[in-house]
Amino acid sequence: MKKRNASGQLRARGLMVAAGAALLLSGCATNNPRDPLEPFNRAMFSFNDAVDRAALKPAATAYKKVTPSFVQTGVNNFFGNLSDLWSSLNNFAQFKGQDGFQDLTRFAVNSTLGLAGVLDIATPAGLRKHNEDLGQTLGYWGVPAGPYLMLPLLGPSTVRDTAALPGDWWGDAWTHVNDVPWRNSGIVLRAVDQRASVLDASTLLEEAALDRYEFLRDGYLQRRESQVLDTDKAQERAEKVHDRIEKVQEKLGVKKAAAPDDGAGDAAPASAPADNAAPNNPPVPSPATPAPATK
Repeated sequence: MKKRNASGQLRARGLMVAAGAALLLSGCATNNPRDPLEPFNRAMFSFNDAVDRAALKPAATAYKKVTPSFVQTGVNNFFGNLSDLWSSLNNFAQFKGQDGFQDLTRFAVNSTLGLAGVLDIATPAGLRKHNEDLGQTLGYWGVPAGPYLMLPLLGPSTVRDTAALPGDWWGDAWTHVNDVPWRNSGIVLRAVDQRASVLDASTLLEEAALDRYEFLRDGYLQRRESQVLDTDKAQERAEKVHDRIEKVQEKLGVKKAAAPDDGAGDAAPASAPADNAAPNNPPVPSPATPAPATK
């Protein structure tokens, strides 16, 4: 009996220490200015994680093992093709005419020649896919992102992106399917397919990240900001311009400027005259010796 009482006291003390540590962590967690709702967000993250472990991840694992890879590709292409239509409208709303026409052309080509989008013919043809939504459009027009927000079942978001969700749902062509069983089955299939596509990444995250919530939050906010500001597109455009300049220089026979460190330590300075060469400046005459004073 004494041993049981002692073990019970140790367990109670351990629970008290764990609870105190959790309170300290939750108190420190609210210091992030971009995540003032962290206690609520962490609770939603735990709820989503429990649902994922119990239902979504096992279903995605079975789907990936049983379903042939070409079928998975077809499912991903089909729903991705539907998203191109809404993406094109958001591109036009952001005055990105070229990207908007590319997405609209992708939708037209894949919907017809690609068997309702099951086959992706547009990408090999050079039509790049863009993923633009209403949240990015609002960010383009200066609407601030607001605090980070973890939504139940839907995952990470911000206040701005959450306010844009009704518009994105309306812009999703699959939500306009009148047959309710077909529509709901498609929604479930798309969710399972998307979860299956990130199984390896989620496993790596579970093994590597010490605080998965913080890792997911910071990664999402950074990527979302990059999507709104088109940081990746700006970098891609800069690289293309640099490549074009190099090609023009090669055609004109212009040599590339040497880097500052290339041979700088071995070569003599350009301003230093050679040993046998005459100096650039004339020699300065030495001052005349004063004549001896006469008595």
